[in-house]
Amino acid sequence: MSTDNRQHKHTNRLIHEKSPYLLQHAHNPVDWYPWGPEAFQKAARESKAVFLSIGYS
Repeated sequence: MSTDNRQHKHTNRLIHEKSPYLLQHAHNPVDWYPWGPEAFQKAARESKAVFLSIGYS
């Protein structure tokens, strides 16, 4: 994936991932979490459901 110097209004946790698919969504205005304990701990702490995206074709 190419990198550039544009400023982005939003950056979420996916910016630290290596997957090209996840990196495509690193500047979405959504507080995405990668799959892992942090996401599930936050959901449990806030009594919220987990929205799981498995990609698209």
